Amino acid sequence: QVQLVESGGGSAQAGGSLRLSCAASGRTFSTYAVGWFRQAPGKEREFVAAINGGGYNTIHADSVKGRFTISRDNAKNTVYLQMNSLKPGDTAVYYCAADVNWSPSVTWADEYDYWGQGTQVTVSS
Repeated sequence: QVQLVESGGGSAQAGGSLRLSCAASGRTFSTYAVGWFRQAPGKEREFVAAINGGGYNTIHADSVKGRFTISRDNAKNTVYLQMNSLKPGDTAVYYCAADVNWSPSVTWADEYDYWGQGTQVTVSS
């Protein structure tokens, strides 16, 4: 069982930066792949980035590639999403999720077993 808590959301100006954190409970967290997803009002949940348990494999959505970076510190049971060059289109609730498997399907929300409650990110122009 894994429990996830996101933090670090808030408001930013376009071009600014925020860093989201996903803190996890559980001694085996380092064996879980973790993904970040986002959902804007009236839109479907969208994949943002994912990282494997060891932290050496990552995937980023094309829409955030070069601007967002996912990383993890297993000693702190925490996964991060560094968001730079923010755009108004990045406005959404951001969720982290955990899954025991690392596979090409980590970009699919249905793949994940555990989810956090979400944190709001608002980017103004």
